[in-house]
Amino acid sequence: MTGLSEAALLWAAKAAGAIVGSAISIAYLLPSGRREAAIRFAVGVACGFVFGGTAGLKIATELGIAGRLAPSELVMMGSAAASLCAWSAIGLVTRLLTTAARSGQATEG
Repeated sequence: MTGLSEAALLWAAKAAGAIVGSAISIAYLLPSGRREAAIRFAVGVACGFVFGGTAGLKIATELGIAGRLAPSELVMMGSAAASLCAWSAIGLVTRLLTTAARSGQATEG
């Protein structure tokens, strides 16, 4: 029974971190509309769930605090960080693709 409650705690920490990271990303750089806000929030939450554990472990290891944090703290920290970084990464990729498309049109014309 302890394993089940520990797993539930990790999932709750992952959800909390992902949601908070998404909310911070929306507040940090305001979206241009509701659609963009919804997409950014959904992408952030999804990335927080998928990459939360790994990101938390990597961050804690790099900072030298991995042994000092509880597993739920690692997961929450990683989920928030992954969620917060997700929109920036998508924005960078979008900008690169837009630039590439523009330069492709310039060479055609």
